[in-house]
Amino acid sequence: MSSVTLTDIVKRFGSFTAVHKTSLEVPEGAFVTLLGPSGCGKTTTLRMVAGLLDPTEGEIQIKGRRVNDVPIHKRNLGIVFQNYALFPHKSIAENVAFGLKYRNVSKDDTKKRVSDALELVQLPDVGERYPKQLSGGQQQRIALARAIVIEPDVLLLDEPLSALDANLREDMRVELKRIQERIGVTTLFVTHDQSEALAMSDQIVVMSEGRVEQVGPPQEVYNTPASEFVANFLGASNIVPANCMGRDGNTFVFETETLGRIAVPADKAPKGAAAGPAKLVVRAEKLQLAPRDTPADGAVSVDAIVETVDYQGQAVRYFVRAGDRQLQAINMIDERPFAEGAQVSLRLRPRDCAVLPTI
Repeated sequence: MSSVTLTDIVKRFGSFTAVHKTSLEVPEGAFVTLLGPSGCGKTTTLRMVAGLLDPTEGEIQIKGRRVNDVPIHKRNLGIVFQNYALFPHKSIAENVAFGLKYRNVSKDDTKKRVSDALELVQLPDVGERYPKQLSGGQQQRIALARAIVIEPDVLLLDEPLSALDANLREDMRVELKRIQERIGVTTLFVTHDQSEALAMSDQIVVMSEGRVEQVGPPQEVYNTPASEFVANFLGASNIVPANCMGRDGNTFVFETETLGRIAVPADKAPKGAAAGPAKLVVRAEKLQLAPRDTPADGAVSVDAIVETVDYQGQAVRYFVRAGDRQLQAINMIDERPFAEGAQVSLRLRPRDCAVLPTI
């Protein structure tokens, strides 16, 4: 069963189309992320679901009910924005209880539900404080408590973690997913941060220029991107031009100028793959650097020269020259990275390639 269904949704602002015919089903209880760069239409889509914007065309259903003409306060949605929007003159308990005032909830039940919500976000003793007395991370939790205390049909999250510093943001994404799984509420989450999307989502909806590029579980979207845009936006990728020589049993054979001949497993190729021009996607972390005199152990191996070293602590990102093409490789290190100018062997397992669909 779907909690949210979008059918051929279009949103225009004058002559500009922000969202093109978009259809999407958000399963009951799922955590679904709209992911993409600024201006891709993800927030516009979320705001249409919320009732803050009216779609120009198409239909929106929540729990099987058409809501195009239903005002926001009658959609039973919990919403958390980037800026939290807490009332500075109200106590934390009053902030959390705000949405219950208009739902005919008794005082005793309100008190219990507020207490339960604060317990859920692990801030049980802050009810008498005011927002200015809390840290950014604590305010974010209170905004979440206010959204879930009304027991919404759907929880809408518009970049709620982007105002936090990097370490706190990582902690909060774990906490947010824990809370969502515990209460089982269907969640539609908007972010431009690929690591948030990969870590938290049951499904990712990758958007670009108002269109959906790909929908699927994180591993599927990451490992078998449906377009060059998805490959480049999710993670660090190398796009290698190739020529498909055809199928040979359970593999497709590709010739590349950069990596030579590669026999890619057939399940890494899109349906309908055939001989002709193609593009291979090689994730940066799948390319391994090794000294030239070490055995390749069955991997594809080509000579390369390290041009740039981007040291990142536990890992290092290398930009290497293989033939006439620069590639990037991200490798874990236990001692010292290769130096700039080092002559290395670049290693790749054929099963770590993905084949982009031809258009």
